[in-house]
Amino acid sequence: MEAIIKLNNQAAGRDKLARILQYGSRALWYYMQQKKLNHQTIEKLRALEYTFSSFRKLLRLGKCADVLYSALSSIHYPNITVRVTTTLSRISMSLYLLADHILWIGRTGLFSVNSEKWGKAANKYWMYALFMNLLRDIYEIHRVLKLRQVGLSDFFSDGCDARKKLSSCARDHRDIIVDTVKNACDVMIPMSALGFVDLSPGSVGVLGVVSSAAALLTLVDPLLKLTPS
Repeated sequence: MEAIIKLNNQAAGRDKLARILQYGSRALWYYMQQKKLNHQTIEKLRALEYTFSSFRKLLRLGKCADVLYSALSSIHYPNITVRVTTTLSRISMSLYLLADHILWIGRTGLFSVNSEKWGKAANKYWMYALFMNLLRDIYEIHRVLKLRQVGLSDFFSDGCDARKKLSSCARDHRDIIVDTVKNACDVMIPMSALGFVDLSPGSVGVLGVVSSAAALLTLVDPLLKLTPS
């Protein structure tokens, strides 16, 4: 309970809690639809998903400027791979959030907005940002394995030493594992929306819940957060 209260006191925490409920609602209504369960309950869950989506858009309002400004600090990072991937990710994320803000304005009815056009743009920029994040994760994994002298053969070995070496790497670099899981799950969502992969709403819902749970872990335990990110 204390952890939930702590998360609720942070804007990022409220966003991730709402995100779990949003994608959880999607997974649940799809499951009920497949089982041909109560139609009224399915419609309520669809409405709940939409409500949480709108709530999160409101929470993020104006954040595009913050994310773009944060790119100014990442361009000075000494490691060139981290510098390039992090900076490009932040710029792409800023553009995604800008498109997301425009979609929110359309939902409020203040102005007429082409939702299909801006939704596609938002998913493209989000996907680009996540690709950059995954490139960073792959680089970090390669760097750690090289530092620990872990080879490809160790992954397929049944030897005790190989297992110890791999478990030690995983234990000492949980931040990389959490970040990789989060980004790998997240990237499938815009890819599905853009038609690059064929996923059911239920699968998208489960991926969203898993990535949101991984993001929540980094808020509960800051040591699990990969920095800079």
